[in-house]
Amino acid sequence: MEGIFPILTQVNAAAVAEGMDYGSAITQNLLTTNNVWMMLATALVFIMHLGFAGVEAGFGQAKNTVNILFKNTVTPIIGIVSYALIGFFLMYPGFEVPGWFGFDGAGWTMFWFNPADADISAAYADAGYTYWTDFLFQAMFAATAATIVSGAIAERVKLWAYLVFTVIFVGMVYPLIGSWKWGGGALDAMGFYDFAGSTLVHSVGGWGALAGVIMVGPRIGKYVNGKTIEKPGSSVPLAVIGVFLLWLGWFGFNGGSVLSADPGLVSLVLVTTSLGACAGGLGGFLTAYLTFKRLDLGMVLNGILAGLVGITAGADVISPIFALLIGFIAGILVVLSAVFLDKLKLDDVVGAVSVHLTCGVWGTLAVGLFSNNPDHTFLTQLIGVLICGGVAFLSALVIFYVLKITIGIRVSEEHERSGLDSHEHGIRGYTIVYDE
Repeated sequence: MEGIFPILTQVNAAAVAEGMDYGSAITQNLLTTNNVWMMLATALVFIMHLGFAGVEAGFGQAKNTVNILFKNTVTPIIGIVSYALIGFFLMYPGFEVPGWFGFDGAGWTMFWFNPADADISAAYADAGYTYWTDFLFQAMFAATAATIVSGAIAERVKLWAYLVFTVIFVGMVYPLIGSWKWGGGALDAMGFYDFAGSTLVHSVGGWGALAGVIMVGPRIGKYVNGKTIEKPGSSVPLAVIGVFLLWLGWFGFNGGSVLSADPGLVSLVLVTTSLGACAGGLGGFLTAYLTFKRLDLGMVLNGILAGLVGITAGADVISPIFALLIGFIAGILVVLSAVFLDKLKLDDVVGAVSVHLTCGVWGTLAVGLFSNNPDHTFLTQLIGVLICGGVAFLSALVIFYVLKITIGIRVSEEHERSGLDSHEHGIRGYTIVYDE
């Protein structure tokens, strides 16, 4: 800090010399500081895509590694472009009154053709960030929702079907639902609360994943004579690296959702986020041990993610002791959910439905139980969860059904058995070459 204050003093002095008063100079410094943090948070959320890629490739079979990495590489590309073309302006339509649908046509024109008109002053977002930072931060969130679906339906979904789904889901479904809360729509007016997206991002993606799992069906040989057959992943170390990258990215995901560099609130959010992750890992560890009688690393990893998802809805309004409780329960739920889905023969390669849907719903409802804001009620949270979940699930189901009866959503049995890498990409993810 000793090096910061002289710099700020010099900046203020220069500003005053140019005719700007101290108040304006301080406001500009505040905007700069806030905006730098928001850009850093954006970068942290972006790196989560590498985490998702690691988790999915690590839990997936070696013969499908390139296909999995291809999907996770293209997802943020398509997601960001789709969000820029339509999603951002659906999500923040500028409702004059709370509502269910709107589109910011003037904003769309400005974004694409008159960027000089964008508000980059301290008047935008209470000096929290500029217009362009706002867009990019939200775009990273949007692409995350599609990545959740990718992991659940891996190893048997047609690549083109998944990409078309991503365009529609990220470009239209996710932002429409998001507008009901974050865009000032009907759920926001009702008092529904979701700080960083346990429902609006994670369970929306989780409902999409559940629809995909149902429509695509289980992998060949996953369920035989009433038994669940384990299909070993290609790389446990890669999965571990992926989870820790996701944990790192969550500091930007939740910390950036403060929408400023407010030192007190950001630091509290990072503490509750970390405690939720730790407690989730502990809950997953103990529940898996009691259930499977083994030290299950996969469930510890998913427990960490479950705790992160669970705390996301209320990270700014939950006390640390309740962050531990919410995360621990999420860790229990993720194991029980995974077992239950297998009993229903719903094949989820990475446990995305259990992590993001089950624990996203839990985390959102937990706000109504443990928030230190008395305006947050369980009933309101439940109504919001049901509305968002119903629309997300039905929308995803319709999209997958239309794709199924048109271009098809599942690869051939031959391709699935031999692996998607050779057939769709011409290369393998793991190749051992022996020198003659």
